[in-house]
Amino acid sequence: MRRFLLLLLPLLLIISCTATPVAPATPLAEQVLPPSPLPTATRRMPTPTLALPTATHPLPTATPTLPMVPGVGNQLRPVGAPLQAFHVVAHYPHDPTAYTQGLLYAAEDTLYESTGYWEDSSLREVDLTTGTVRRQVLLNELMPPAPGTQAHFAEGLALIGEQLFQLTWQSGFGLIYDRATFTLQAQFRYPPNGRQFPREGWGLTDDGSQLFMSDGTATIYRVDPLATSANNELAIISQIEVHDANGPLTRLNELEYIKGELYANLWQSDLMARIDPASGRVQAYIDLSELRTLLPPGGRPEVLNGIAYDPINDRLFVTGKWWPTLFEISLAPMARIFLPHVLTS
Repeated sequence: MRRFLLLLLPLLLIISCTATPVAPATPLAEQVLPPSPLPTATRRMPTPTLALPTATHPLPTATPTLPMVPGVGNQLRPVGAPLQAFHVVAHYPHDPTAYTQGLLYAAEDTLYESTGYWEDSSLREVDLTTGTVRRQVLLNELMPPAPGTQAHFAEGLALIGEQLFQLTWQSGFGLIYDRATFTLQAQFRYPPNGRQFPREGWGLTDDGSQLFMSDGTATIYRVDPLATSANNELAIISQIEVHDANGPLTRLNELEYIKGELYANLWQSDLMARIDPASGRVQAYIDLSELRTLLPPGGRPEVLNGIAYDPINDRLFVTGKWWPTLFEISLAPMARIFLPHVLTS
């Protein structure tokens, strides 16, 4: 038996040397485990608890629906400039029978307003806080149209010194009133001699020394008010061709000059454009369609139109045609612009 064990021992040693060695255990901290799926409830990002004010322009989603702006040939196209957010600061009563064409803030909560819609066309002085019309002049009583012709349709309005300049849409003339008495002081015609445009009057504003006039096209005209008053003819200094990244921007309507920029309503849209008057480039659009949800029920509110600015208190006011409410809004800083330029092919 002993001899058998001695013969078996070398064979066992050979087998043990050829066996696969066992690797030492890896410390737990160094193990790389395959990821296991998280429970459904923990995979979703938590819902933000920060609630934006009701009247704040909503933040765009990952796939935003871009607003449309009027383009060349009366076509609608995606915006070609950043979209700027806003929020509502306050709201005031507004005459729902006012077909607002021109709006401006004077001082001490006084607004001047030009309203259109044929026989209803007027020049008004309005109390901001109550919406009360303190006084008004009906354009077609002041300037009766010739027998068998269409009534005059009032348009844009601007204040230079103590004179109010008011446009008409297709009658081919504007009017100059004394601010204190609403007495008609002069008239001026357009287009001026030697020019084909502007054929129509749309928006009007001023920077304190010169007028800016729109005519529904992509052009804004710089106008000398003193020469216009003296010569009874629109005195054009130069013109601005307005465009965004997609090309010319038409249907520029009511205008307001604010901190070196021109703000313009775009007819048949709820967008307001901020325009650099030096280059004509649209700096940003403000989508004010949300304001419609804040209007009281009933009535017949039409398109957004009417921009006024209080430079002393830095207040911006907007309203619309036949809107029962005038809103004070505040624009978000440019850092809150989310949408990039949209280019067409």
